[in-house]
Amino acid sequence: MRERDTYAEPYRIKMVEPIKQKDRETREQLIKEAHYNLFNLKADDVYIDLLTDSGTSAMSANQWAGMMIGDESYAGCKNFYNLQEALKDIFGYRYVVPTHQGRAAEHILMNMFVEKDQAVAGNMHFDTTEGHIRLRNALPRNLVIEEGLDPSFDHPFKGDIDLNKLEEELKQNDPSKLPLIIITATCNNNGGQPVSMDNLKKAYELAQKYRRPLFIDAARYAENCYFIKTRDPRYRESSIKDIAREMFSYADGCTMSSKKDALVNIGGFLAFKDNEAWYEEAVQRQICYEGFRTYGGLAGRDLEALARGLYEGIEEDYLEERIGQVRYLGHSLLDAGVPIVTPVGGHGVFVDAKNFLSHLPQKYLPGQAVAVELYRESGIRSIELGTVAFGRTDPETGEAVYPEQELIRLAVPRRAYTDRHMDQVTRAFARIAERKTEIKGMEITYQPEILRHFTARFRLRE
Repeated sequence: MRERDTYAEPYRIKMVEPIKQKDRETREQLIKEAHYNLFNLKADDVYIDLLTDSGTSAMSANQWAGMMIGDESYAGCKNFYNLQEALKDIFGYRYVVPTHQGRAAEHILMNMFVEKDQAVAGNMHFDTTEGHIRLRNALPRNLVIEEGLDPSFDHPFKGDIDLNKLEEELKQNDPSKLPLIIITATCNNNGGQPVSMDNLKKAYELAQKYRRPLFIDAARYAENCYFIKTRDPRYRESSIKDIAREMFSYADGCTMSSKKDALVNIGGFLAFKDNEAWYEEAVQRQICYEGFRTYGGLAGRDLEALARGLYEGIEEDYLEERIGQVRYLGHSLLDAGVPIVTPVGGHGVFVDAKNFLSHLPQKYLPGQAVAVELYRESGIRSIELGTVAFGRTDPETGEAVYPEQELIRLAVPRRAYTDRHMDQVTRAFARIAERKTEIKGMEITYQPEILRHFTARFRLRE
């Protein structure tokens, strides 16, 4: 990867959207009215929005032009076939089931494969994936390598699944108990960390050996391919598309939230490599939940933007700039003394809140406390990926079960902000660091049973 000061963004800006920073007193009132849940804030009340990189990308002139040729026919629209061809070309997959976004694809997949009292193995299931598993009254099995749970450990592929643990799970559980494996690439929960090609290949060999389907959560597959290219010497001369073709050959199918690496504001799909029976079963569910097989909850114009975005998302100069900006933010925070997950991942910087607020136990939600303090300090919105998002109550003991990591994700939208915006984030954290021992943490006042971080309410500890 080139040094960032040796190149400029591979695009020029021809439309801007104004943003404004509310004053401190107003921010204090707004976050209080939102019950200290950043999801409840109005977008207009946010200065720099790093809540998610999902659906927040700036689309290109080529994508907007494609939307003008959207075919809004109910059945057989030409844009579906353009998407189908893109999937064959990049992924090598024959069958695609479009959906309105990634979690809809997960919903269909889980309904096809997962039943009550079963388990789904993976490296680290993200929140909606885990939510769908639990809604099926099944259990997620997170089997990421130990290095992937240590925020400061230097490892090029911290998203790898522990192959020994995976084989042990497959040995101990027949297909009626563990029917599905999902590899998330890149791995969101532990910092956008990539999965190596060797690890994915060996996981697929185990899946075939024990006759289980393996699917890839492909929301950020292009970033994963770029890390393979830059961190595995064997792939230095390979194109991103060639790396993607090999990567997806080691799976039976994938789900994708296209709102990430396909650079669109809405859309997703479930795809299968060659299993027509699975495809037809998925279509029956798609028609009930999403729409007909050739639009699946999307307008024709959205399908066209998605088909074009898949190609733009694997352009190497774009990926160098995109991942380079995230790396720039991460290293700026490190220089300011803020602990983060390293190496810096693909789609965002993950602040190690457990380390940053080491005086707070996890029961006082240090991750949520940092996220709230960042908004109060600067109007910057982020998301907690720690106890609030992934903690739970043991149904047998009633005791709180805390996740290994307590992180704050600063997800960087694609082609949307400049490095000067990133500098504002670093300066805000530097100011918080000066008084971090004064932060007393938070408590939950309301929480739903599943995916509580989206709608939970909090109060500041006195």
